[in-house]
Amino acid sequence: MEISKKKIPYVVGPALNAYLTKYGRHVASVPEIYRDLSRFSETAPYESPAGTETLWQSVMYPPGEMAELRPKLTRIYADLKMGGRSAVARHLDVERIDFGEFGNSRPFRIRIINRYNDNFDHYYVKWADASRIYGLELEHILSPTRINYLINGDTLIEEHIAGLPGDVFLRDWLHRDEINEVRIAKEFVKFNERCFIRLLGDMRAVNYVVDITPDFEEVQYRVRPIDFDQQSYEGRQEMYMAQSFSDNQPMVAMIDDLLNGETIEQYRKEERTLVARRCKVAEHRLGALLEVMSGDELSPPEKVAQLRSELAEHHHCAAFNSCTTMGEIVRVNISSLLDGLY
Repeated sequence: MEISKKKIPYVVGPALNAYLTKYGRHVASVPEIYRDLSRFSETAPYESPAGTETLWQSVMYPPGEMAELRPKLTRIYADLKMGGRSAVARHLDVERIDFGEFGNSRPFRIRIINRYNDNFDHYYVKWADASRIYGLELEHILSPTRINYLINGDTLIEEHIAGLPGDVFLRDWLHRDEINEVRIAKEFVKFNERCFIRLLGDMRAVNYVVDITPDFEEVQYRVRPIDFDQQSYEGRQEMYMAQSFSDNQPMVAMIDDLLNGETIEQYRKEERTLVARRCKVAEHRLGALLEVMSGDELSPPEKVAQLRSELAEHHHCAAFNSCTTMGEIVRVNISSLLDGLY
């Protein structure tokens, strides 16, 4: 199954910018720093703590440029984490900047360190793309976890989403003795359903993480997307089903072995009910977002037409036939799957 190799970026228009301002995502004090970060002078391959190669490059800047970047980057961290209270963040410093020349967002990963205790944290600087922002907002509203991000101009700031990368989990953890296979199978069914409800595509294993939380008797699992570039962009319906991607097949095989059809349908209905309740709680915010999204161009017309047609057939729902934008398709898809639940 092929994903478009290069997704068309879409600018943040006035209506979306007004929405982001209303809900505290647009912060004028955030420096528009993406272009500045792109002017690095040297790179070196970044290896993981285990010594394995990664797709990241650590980047370096001339001393004068780094002296200008450092206070801007610590200020951004203060805006993201402390609401701009930079006075209590003077002990923070930039330890490393990595660049990822992959995907559509071409991110910079900023490592912030506390000089008092050497504790560190990360955040990401990306090129602001409307598709990705809609994906972040839908995740914030409809998922069981909140998303922390800020935007100003062409600069998008995202908080690091913690968890075990999906490809690592499937390769090294899935069949460990301590893993509760039934629970992780259940969570993947629910994750697959959440992605399809809001039409988040390209959930290959590298684009989600598995959060493992010890509980008083067992271990809880949650699968969380970390890449939102393919929010309602592709034309093929199966692109929005994580079960369709080849690298997720070990998980799909486990589900087939452990869960029967009635149980899978139970978990899907559970997730739809939870999403419907979140829709009800955030009714005005979700409505405002979908109204703006419905007026934006987020995919080529031929992809809109293909997805409209495939979903109309899948749901046996003629309402899709009048959709002219991806935002309208998302609205109808949510309504069709959650019909009667909110």
